[in-house]
Amino acid sequence: MIDHTGVTVSDFEKSKAFYLAALAPIGYTLVMELPASVTGHTDVAGFGEHGKPDFWISRGTPNQPPVHVAFRAETRAPVDAFYAAALAAGGRDNGGPGIRAHYHPHYYGAFVLDPDGHNIEVVCHCPA
Repeated sequence: MIDHTGVTVSDFEKSKAFYLAALAPIGYTLVMELPASVTGHTDVAGFGEHGKPDFWISRGTPNQPPVHVAFRAETRAPVDAFYAAALAAGGRDNGGPGIRAHYHPHYYGAFVLDPDGHNIEVVCHCPA
């Protein structure tokens, strides 16, 4: 089981604003933010649910190649809402909401590239 993951971003404030907006439809908030003076190397921000950060961004040179991170939703509506919110926050389309039957018959996902080109997805595995 994965406890947490993250990406490195080139513009920390821009990416923080992007993720605040893009992940809000799935219930994620900014849970924790730590400056370089605390971490000893760079500024970080942790997003998650229920007070537990499980997705982190850190200031620095973006991961190359860009990273793919998928978040799970219990229904399809948050997938659609994520996609709209992420695009409105400056994300770039990388595959609109829809069934990806090549994964399985109920795989409903949407893909957006964040400001650094990381492929961010929200997916629902349940039938409509």
